[in-house]
Amino acid sequence: MTPTQKILIIGGVAGGASAATRLRRLSESAEIIIFERGEFISFANCGLPYYIGGEITEKSALILQSPLSFKARYNIDVRIQHEIISIDRSSKTVLVKNYQTGEIYSENYDKLILSPGAKPICPDEFQSDRIFTIRNIPDTYRIKLFLDTKKPQHAVVAGGGFIGLEMTENLQRAGVNVTIVECGNHVLSTFDYDVACNVDSYIESKGVQLFLNHEIKSIIEQDGRIIVTFNQGGKIITDMIIFAVGVRPDTSFVQNAGIAANSHGAIIVTETMQTSDPDIYAIGDAVSAVNFVTENSDYIPLAGPAGKQGRIAADQICNIDSQYSGSQGSAILRIFDMTIASTGISEFNAKNSGLNYEKIFLWSSNHADYYPRAANMLIKVVFERETGKLLGTQIVGYDGVDKRCDVIATAIRAKMTACDLAKLDLCYAPPYSSVKDPVNMAGFVIDNVITGKMKIFHWHDVKELQESDNTVLLDVRTLAEYNRGHIEGFINIPVDELRNRIDELDKSKKIYVTCQVGIRGYIAVRILMQNGFDAYNLSGGYRLWSSIFVTKIQSYKR
Repeated sequence: MTPTQKILIIGGVAGGASAATRLRRLSESAEIIIFERGEFISFANCGLPYYIGGEITEKSALILQSPLSFKARYNIDVRIQHEIISIDRSSKTVLVKNYQTGEIYSENYDKLILSPGAKPICPDEFQSDRIFTIRNIPDTYRIKLFLDTKKPQHAVVAGGGFIGLEMTENLQRAGVNVTIVECGNHVLSTFDYDVACNVDSYIESKGVQLFLNHEIKSIIEQDGRIIVTFNQGGKIITDMIIFAVGVRPDTSFVQNAGIAANSHGAIIVTETMQTSDPDIYAIGDAVSAVNFVTENSDYIPLAGPAGKQGRIAADQICNIDSQYSGSQGSAILRIFDMTIASTGISEFNAKNSGLNYEKIFLWSSNHADYYPRAANMLIKVVFERETGKLLGTQIVGYDGVDKRCDVIATAIRAKMTACDLAKLDLCYAPPYSSVKDPVNMAGFVIDNVITGKMKIFHWHDVKELQESDNTVLLDVRTLAEYNRGHIEGFINIPVDELRNRIDELDKSKKIYVTCQVGIRGYIAVRILMQNGFDAYNLSGGYRLWSSIFVTKIQSYKR
């Protein structure tokens, strides 16, 4: 890097701000200019919904830095309300519009960092001052002002992803009844159906109405309210709509610059965050980066990767060999009291990638069962069948979900196998964990599967097994549990009676076992296998099956 190098940064939130400050820490002499189209830089965009819900009470808490503080601490020139209209790579200049004065001018660069982020998807045909998206602080203020002045009683949230669920919680905290409209068959499309069913049911138990498998056909404003109709038929009348159906890269100004991008507009970058032009870098929600697990190009718009990528771009400009090894997509969400987290790829992605995978489900307490307020979390781990390579996990529960997901995220990054989870030496005390931590338990289960100590079957196999003549379906819970609800076709022999009643089972048939969560089923399978039976355990047990086929169905009966 030459002493007088001039670096322009387009976008001043997570990625752009991270790149700028890293550049300054590495070089006192560089000229650094940030252009930000909006009024604010380095703001806490992930915290915006919580201001609407009232958990964050001060506007100032959302603004992490200002142009003046950037200048004072980092000697960085921040120009807010300045938009980059175009890039001329041949002359190494950008065309800038100053919205404060209306002036359009040119600015030259030695290196350019693109960090424009992503913009919410909102159908252009729907126009109303009762329709909102949430991307930045002005969006947030607009929603908050509407809530404070119009006092809406009901809102539709279009989209059941992370932002949609966060907005749902915070609107309800603000006293607004909420209906979620989601085109898929479950909320959180990045999660697998079997895990998300638990989230669907929980959300409805909190008084939120779900319209799954619904797409908005029309929005008509009438007499101060909005009539929403659906492609599937039916309608709902509401006071406001928040679109949270996803985001797309905000890269329209790049399109005519000849910089390589994919069909969705995400800028293609190398592991050094360089674009197809070696003097131009791109970071954050605007780029297509490598998925760490699959090693394929992917679009993972999250704040964590954006900050890391900004640092790498700055390192490269300052001749420091730094490379981005890929995104895992580690993400977490709170919806009311429930926590949902994931890292790596889902089963859906593993299947689409053609991987030879297996998965396990387990229910495990967040801390010692005898310690007050213990609560089970559902853990799903996806791994390569032959190698045990960890591919991803999804966890739904309450306290302690974040810790377990972070441990598995670290294990994936360290390229540990699923069986290695059993060996981790994790902290234990009754308020925090059990002697066998849920992560260890996942490792034990996977090790049993890979080494053949336990064969498993899954919730989606049950229907076919019920129709087979070559199977015995066995429920090893207590009679009282069985009578409270069981899967059709399963006979009941409690595990504690199994050794004495084993002659009641036909050894010529395969035995498919279930219990409540899988532990007693494992014990039963070990007894059966050592007595010459071909036995399989239902992963996740009756509790997982019922969360899909009983609880969720009952939840949707209106």
